[in-house]
Order: sequence, then structure tokens, then C-alpha cells
Amino acid sequence: MDVTLVSEDRDLYKLCREILAEIPGQQWTISAVAAQEAGTGSNLYLWDFQPQMALPVQTALRPSKHLFLVHRKDLAAFREMTGASATNILLKPVTRATLRAFLGLAVSAHEDRLTAASSLRADRDEILQCLIQTNLRLQEYDQDRTTFLARAVHDFRTPLTALSGYCGLLLDEPLGSLNENQKEVLQRMQHSARRLSRMAAGMFQLSVGRQLNSRPDLQQNDIRECLDQALHEIAPFADDKRISITADLSPCDGPLYFEAGQIEQVLINLLDNGCKFTPRAGSIEIRGYPAFWERRTAETTVTPDAERRRRRLSEPNAYRIDIRDSGNPIPFAHLERIFEEYTSYAGGSDRSGGGLGLAICRLIVAQHDGYVWAENTASGPSFSFVLPLCRRSSGHGADTELKATLESVRG
Repeated sequence: MDVTLVSEDRDLYKLCREILAEIPGQQWTISAVAAQEAGTGSNLYLWDFQPQMALPVQTALRPSKHLFLVHRKDLAAFREMTGASATNILLKPVTRATLRAFLGLAVSAHEDRLTAASSLRADRDEILQCLIQTNLRLQEYDQDRTTFLARAVHDFRTPLTALSGYCGLLLDEPLGSLNENQKEVLQRMQHSARRLSRMAAGMFQLSVGRQLNSRPDLQQNDIRECLDQALHEIAPFADDKRISITADLSPCDGPLYFEAGQIEQVLINLLDNGCKFTPRAGSIEIRGYPAFWERRTAETTVTPDAERRRRRLSEPNAYRIDIRDSGNPIPFAHLERIFEEYTSYAGGSDRSGGGLGLAICRLIVAQHDGYVWAENTASGPSFSFVLPLCRRSSGHGADTELKATLESVRG
């Protein structure tokens, strides 16, 4: 089997050689050439795509013979250049495991073509088998990645927890008194350690949360206590920028069930995002109130209690939190995307934060059968989420009430 790597990257050439050497049962040769030197006689071409690269017509005529390595930022230019004909794409930087899986399938397909009858049925069976094997390989590699990440995050969080604990010990002054400057430094250290610990926990949740299919430990809790703790956590950041924060939480119309630690994490992430993009000496306004949430359409009613009765709207079935800051508006096209995992729209006003903090918020709120979203208002961007309320009833236990409430909002 003849393989041609169209690239000037010597490290990529070395990686391909090593991978091909690991694939048993096939004689192969590999050569690295520039784009203008690529011929037509090889069984497989690997294209290290660059935006200025000119692709020959042969890539469109025989797409199965070509594998393209494309950086994500260059995907639009690549698709515009090649159209829909080029389907074999790996995103750069390509991992060794992914490249090995695809090269292994290409080698196996080449062996089969040498012995199989040249018929449409044989080609279809070959394509289907490649898809099945690729899917299986990807699942295996994803499981390995998940296991590695779980161990790495655990090892990462342990020293951070110890660091935060030692900072707290020093701040309590059992080992000696501290002056005000020393206390401030230790408080900042403790704040940074806690923030890193939350980021590590968030990475773990995003990576393995859905695979574990875990459900939050729903208990009747006070949302005010969670907000107080979240405000305490982000206080150093807000104080540095002289941001004023006001909070007004109306009483709940019924018991509110949630896992306190996780909803506290949601509030911290949203407030941290607000502080990051609020200008110096700006403001953040927090409001909480009962609201009617139509699960099927994700619509909420925002009227205060008196207006709600006057307008005869539906009885509140959720509790809503709004966090509005005085920062710049969010581009309309990205109001939904900012909650996606590991995505960002770049620029100084990118509120996605690389797709970590807000994605964690969406995951946690969804696990609580709630909903989170962002919108632009006249006073600035607003991030909101709703949690289902438990209706008051007599003669029933909390579990029965909670079940009835969740069933009503799930529709």
C-alpha cells in the first residue's frame, strides 16, 4: 500500500510512519511531498490542509482515497474550496489514537478491495463496516479518556483542597497573629485555590456527568443561603473592580428542592461571568421571584405577585433567578451558543469563557429539571434560570409533592 503525506511537517510524517508500523499484515510505503508535487498513483493521500493550499481535481473525483487534516478555524475555507465531496476530515491537532483508527481502517479497506468482488453491494458493505468499526473505536477511546480525566481531576483537586485548608488555618490565626496585608494575601490565595477547584470539578462534570447518569440529591433548601455563599465567594473579584451588587429575592410560593452545592455553583459561575464583563464601577442586579414556566415552550412569566393575580396568569410552578449586569450586549447569534460545551466566539466580549462555566450551569440546571438562558435587556445582559417549585398540599409527604411537581413541568 502506497501512502502519500502532503505536508512539510516532519513530526506528522514521523507519527504516520510509527502508526503504519503498528498495523499488522500489510506492506506499505509512505512519502512526504509538497502540495504541488502530489501525484495520482498512491492508494491513500493524507492532506495537511493549509488555507493557501491548492487542491487538485483528483480529490473530488476519488474522495475515498483522501484524508484531510484540517484545523477547526479553517473548516469554512476548506468546505468552500472542496464543496461536499470531501468527507474524510480529521480536526487538527489530530491525536495519535484518532489517526491510528482511521489509518487502520484505510489499510483494512485496501486489503479487502484486493480480494473482494468489484460490486456496489461490496462497496456498501465495506462502508458500513468501516462506520461500525470507527464508532466502536471512538467509544473505546472516549471511555479511556473519561477514565484518565477522572483520575487526573481527582489528583488535581486534592492539593488544591489542602492549599485552601492551610490558607483557612492561617487566617484563623492559631499559628500566630497576622497583619491586614498578610490576611488579604491569604484570602486571595484561598479564593484562587477554590476557583481552580471549582474549575476542576466542572471539567469532571462536563466530561463524565452524562455518562454516569447521576441525579442531584434533591433536598428542601433555602436559595438565599446559596446566594449569600456565592456572593461571599466572588466578593474579592467584585471589590477589585468596585462593582456594586444588589440582591432582591422574593419568598417562594412553595418548597424549593435542589442540591445546595450545585445551585451554589451555578450562582457562582453566573456571578463570576457577570463580574468579568461588567466595567469597573459597574453594577450587577440579582432578582428572584416565583414565576410560571411553560416547559414545552421554555417560556416564563416575569410579573410580580400582585400583577400576576390581576392578570389572571397561571399559578407559579417555578422559581426564577435573574442576574443582570451593566456590561456590553451579547451578540444575538451567540445567545444560545454560549451555553455549549468547549465553544467560544472569541473577542474581548466573549462571555462563553471557552465553553466551561456556562456549560456547567446548563448541565446542573438541566439535572434539576430546570432551564437556563441569556438575553439582552435595556439595562444590560441578563442570565436567568428557573427551578421547579413544589406545590403546597395537605396529607402528602415531601416525596409525593416533589414527584407531582416534576411531572407537571416535564409535561
